[in-house]
Amino acid sequence: MIDYYFHSPSPWAYLAGPRFNALIKSRNLKVKWKPIDLPAIFKITGQKMVKDRAPQVQINRLNELRRWGEFLKMPINVEPKYFPPDGSPANELIIAAIILEKDVSSIVHNLMEAVWVKDKDIANVDVLIEIANNSGYEGEKLYDLSSKPEVKKILKENTDEAIKNHIFGVPTWIYNNELFWGQDRLDFLERAIEKNN
Repeated sequence: MIDYYFHSPSPWAYLAGPRFNALIKSRNLKVKWKPIDLPAIFKITGQKMVKDRAPQVQINRLNELRRWGEFLKMPINVEPKYFPPDGSPANELIIAAIILEKDVSSIVHNLMEAVWVKDKDIANVDVLIEIANNSGYEGEKLYDLSSKPEVKKILKENTDEAIKNHIFGVPTWIYNNELFWGQDRLDFLERAIEKNN
Protein backbone atom coordinates (compact mmCIF):
# COMPACT_ATOMS: atom_id res chain seq x y z
CA MET A 1 0.00 0.00 0.00
CA ILE A 2 1.22 3.48 -0.91
CA ASP A 3 -0.08 6.69 0.62
CA TYR A 4 0.10 9.42 -2.01
CA TYR A 5 -0.09 13.03 -0.81
CA PHE A 6 -0.57 15.70 -3.46
CA HIS A 7 -2.09 19.11 -4.18
CA SER A 8 -4.07 19.58 -7.40
CA PRO A 9 -2.35 22.79 -8.62
CA SER A 10 1.17 21.39 -8.17
CA PRO A 11 3.21 21.30 -11.40
CA TRP A 12 5.50 18.70 -9.89
CA ALA A 13 2.56 16.40 -9.13
CA TYR A 14 1.40 16.96 -12.72
CA LEU A 15 4.82 15.94 -14.04
CA ALA A 16 4.87 12.87 -11.80
CA GLY A 17 1.40 11.68 -12.77
CA PRO A 18 1.94 9.56 -15.90
CA ARG A 19 4.99 7.79 -14.47
CA PHE A 20 3.27 7.11 -11.15
CA ASN A 21 0.17 5.78 -12.92
CA ALA A 22 2.39 3.52 -15.03
CA LEU A 23 4.07 2.27 -11.85
CA ILE A 24 0.68 1.53 -10.28
CA LYS A 25 -0.31 -0.58 -13.27
CA SER A 26 3.00 -2.39 -13.76
CA ARG A 27 3.24 -3.33 -10.07
CA ASN A 28 -0.49 -3.72 -9.45
CA LEU A 29 -0.20 -1.35 -6.50
CA LYS A 30 -2.87 -0.29 -4.06
CA VAL A 31 -2.85 3.46 -3.50
CA LYS A 32 -4.51 5.70 -0.95
CA TRP A 33 -4.95 8.99 -2.80
CA LYS A 34 -4.67 11.85 -0.31
CA PRO A 35 -5.23 15.38 -1.59
CA ILE A 36 -3.90 17.92 0.92
CA ASP A 37 -4.02 21.66 1.58
CA LEU A 38 -0.44 22.55 0.66
CA PRO A 39 -0.64 26.25 1.61
CA ALA A 40 -1.65 25.18 5.13
CA ILE A 41 1.42 22.95 5.29
CA PHE A 42 3.63 25.78 4.04
CA LYS A 43 2.40 27.91 6.96
CA ILE A 44 3.36 25.18 9.44
CA THR A 45 6.78 24.52 7.88
CA GLY A 46 7.65 28.17 7.23
CA GLN A 47 7.88 27.76 3.47
CA LYS A 48 6.85 30.59 1.18
CA MET A 49 4.26 30.50 -1.56
CA VAL A 50 5.77 30.75 -5.05
CA LYS A 51 4.87 34.44 -5.45
CA ASP A 52 6.65 35.28 -2.18
CA ARG A 53 9.93 33.52 -2.97
CA ALA A 54 13.10 35.35 -3.93
CA PRO A 55 13.35 36.25 -7.65
CA GLN A 56 16.36 33.95 -8.05
CA VAL A 57 14.36 31.02 -6.71
CA GLN A 58 11.39 31.82 -8.94
CA ILE A 59 13.58 32.01 -12.06
CA ASN A 60 15.22 28.68 -11.27
CA ARG A 61 11.81 27.09 -10.66
CA LEU A 62 10.63 28.12 -14.14
CA ASN A 63 13.82 26.78 -15.71
CA GLU A 64 13.44 23.47 -13.89
CA LEU A 65 9.81 23.13 -14.96
CA ARG A 66 10.81 23.73 -18.59
CA ARG A 67 13.66 21.22 -18.38
CA TRP A 68 11.53 18.53 -16.80
CA GLY A 69 8.67 19.09 -19.24
CA GLU A 70 11.09 18.68 -22.17
CA PHE A 71 12.83 15.69 -20.60
CA LEU A 72 9.55 13.90 -19.89
CA LYS A 73 8.06 15.00 -23.21
CA MET A 74 5.08 16.46 -21.38
CA PRO A 75 3.47 19.73 -22.47
CA ILE A 76 3.62 22.37 -19.75
CA ASN A 77 2.96 26.10 -19.68
CA VAL A 78 5.31 27.14 -16.89
CA GLU A 79 3.44 30.40 -16.30
CA PRO A 80 -0.24 29.46 -16.59
CA LYS A 81 -2.97 32.07 -16.61
CA TYR A 82 -4.62 30.84 -13.40
CA PHE A 83 -1.82 30.22 -10.95
CA PRO A 84 -1.99 29.76 -8.13
CA PRO A 85 -5.66 28.80 -8.04
CA ASP A 86 -7.43 27.91 -4.83
CA GLY A 87 -6.70 24.18 -4.79
CA SER A 88 -9.39 23.23 -2.29
CA PRO A 89 -12.33 22.88 -4.73
CA ALA A 90 -10.34 20.55 -7.00
CA ASN A 91 -8.97 18.58 -4.04
CA GLU A 92 -12.51 18.22 -2.70
CA LEU A 93 -13.72 17.04 -6.12
CA ILE A 94 -11.09 14.29 -6.03
CA ILE A 95 -12.11 13.30 -2.51
CA ALA A 96 -15.72 13.05 -3.70
CA ALA A 97 -14.54 10.73 -6.49
CA ILE A 98 -12.63 8.65 -3.92
CA ILE A 99 -15.81 8.33 -1.83
CA LEU A 100 -17.52 6.86 -4.91
CA GLU A 101 -14.76 4.20 -4.93
CA LYS A 102 -13.72 4.82 -8.52
CA ASP A 103 -10.25 4.97 -10.04
CA VAL A 104 -9.34 8.62 -9.60
CA SER A 105 -6.09 8.66 -11.61
CA SER A 106 -7.86 10.11 -14.66
CA ILE A 107 -9.63 12.97 -12.91
CA VAL A 108 -6.46 13.83 -10.95
CA HIS A 109 -4.47 14.08 -14.19
CA ASN A 110 -7.23 16.01 -15.98
CA LEU A 111 -7.42 18.60 -13.20
CA MET A 112 -3.67 19.13 -13.25
CA GLU A 113 -3.55 19.23 -17.03
CA ALA A 114 -6.28 21.88 -16.96
CA VAL A 115 -3.91 24.19 -15.06
CA TRP A 116 -0.60 23.39 -16.72
CA VAL A 117 -1.65 22.80 -20.32
CA LYS A 118 -5.13 24.20 -20.93
CA ASP A 119 -4.98 27.46 -18.96
CA LYS A 120 -8.16 26.75 -17.02
CA ASP A 121 -9.14 27.87 -13.53
CA ILE A 122 -9.73 24.74 -11.44
CA ALA A 123 -11.31 26.86 -8.72
CA ASN A 124 -14.18 27.65 -11.11
CA VAL A 125 -17.35 25.59 -10.65
CA ASP A 126 -18.12 25.27 -14.36
CA VAL A 127 -14.56 24.14 -15.10
CA LEU A 128 -14.72 21.52 -12.34
CA ILE A 129 -18.02 20.15 -13.61
CA GLU A 130 -16.67 20.01 -17.17
CA ILE A 131 -13.55 18.15 -16.07
CA ALA A 132 -15.62 15.72 -14.00
CA ASN A 133 -17.87 15.03 -17.00
CA ASN A 134 -14.85 14.47 -19.24
CA SER A 135 -13.38 12.10 -16.63
CA GLY A 136 -16.38 9.76 -16.66
CA TYR A 137 -18.42 11.21 -13.79
CA GLU A 138 -21.75 12.96 -13.59
CA GLY A 139 -20.19 16.36 -13.13
CA GLU A 140 -22.93 18.20 -11.27
CA LYS A 141 -23.55 15.30 -8.89
CA LEU A 142 -19.86 14.93 -8.16
CA TYR A 143 -19.51 18.64 -7.53
CA ASP A 144 -22.53 18.58 -5.20
CA LEU A 145 -20.92 15.74 -3.25
CA SER A 146 -17.62 17.64 -3.11
CA SER A 147 -19.38 20.53 -1.37
CA LYS A 148 -20.52 18.38 1.58
CA PRO A 149 -19.02 19.02 5.04
CA GLU A 150 -17.69 15.45 5.29
CA VAL A 151 -15.53 16.04 2.21
CA LYS A 152 -14.02 19.19 3.69
CA LYS A 153 -13.42 17.19 6.89
CA ILE A 154 -11.47 14.55 4.94
CA LEU A 155 -9.31 17.23 3.28
CA LYS A 156 -8.43 18.63 6.71
CA GLU A 157 -7.74 15.12 8.07
CA ASN A 158 -5.45 14.39 5.11
CA THR A 159 -3.60 17.64 5.74
CA ASP A 160 -3.26 17.01 9.48
CA GLU A 161 -2.01 13.50 8.74
CA ALA A 162 0.53 14.87 6.26
CA ILE A 163 1.85 17.29 8.87
CA LYS A 164 2.09 14.46 11.40
CA ASN A 165 4.04 12.42 8.82
CA HIS A 166 6.56 15.27 8.29
CA ILE A 167 5.38 16.07 4.78
CA PHE A 168 6.47 19.50 3.60
CA GLY A 169 5.88 19.41 -0.17
CA VAL A 170 4.30 17.49 -3.00
CA PRO A 171 4.22 15.04 -4.55
CA THR A 172 5.06 12.81 -1.60
CA TRP A 173 4.65 9.06 -1.30
CA ILE A 174 4.92 6.99 1.87
CA TYR A 175 5.74 3.34 1.35
CA ASN A 176 6.69 0.98 4.18
CA ASN A 177 6.96 4.00 6.49
CA GLU A 178 9.53 5.61 4.20
CA LEU A 179 8.90 9.07 2.73
CA PHE A 180 9.68 9.82 -0.91
CA TRP A 181 9.34 13.52 -1.79
CA GLY A 182 9.42 14.96 -5.28
CA GLN A 183 8.66 13.73 -8.78
CA ASP A 184 12.37 13.06 -9.23
CA ARG A 185 12.26 10.46 -6.40
CA LEU A 186 9.94 8.09 -8.27
CA ASP A 187 12.91 5.91 -9.24
CA PHE A 188 13.75 5.47 -5.56
CA LEU A 189 10.13 4.57 -4.81
CA GLU A 190 10.17 1.95 -7.54
CA ARG A 191 13.43 0.49 -6.22
CA ALA A 192 11.94 0.23 -2.74
CA ILE A 193 8.94 -1.61 -4.16
CA GLU A 194 11.21 -3.97 -6.09
CA LYS A 195 13.26 -4.65 -2.96
CA ASN A 196 10.13 -5.52 -1.02
CA ASN A 197 8.75 -7.94 -3.63
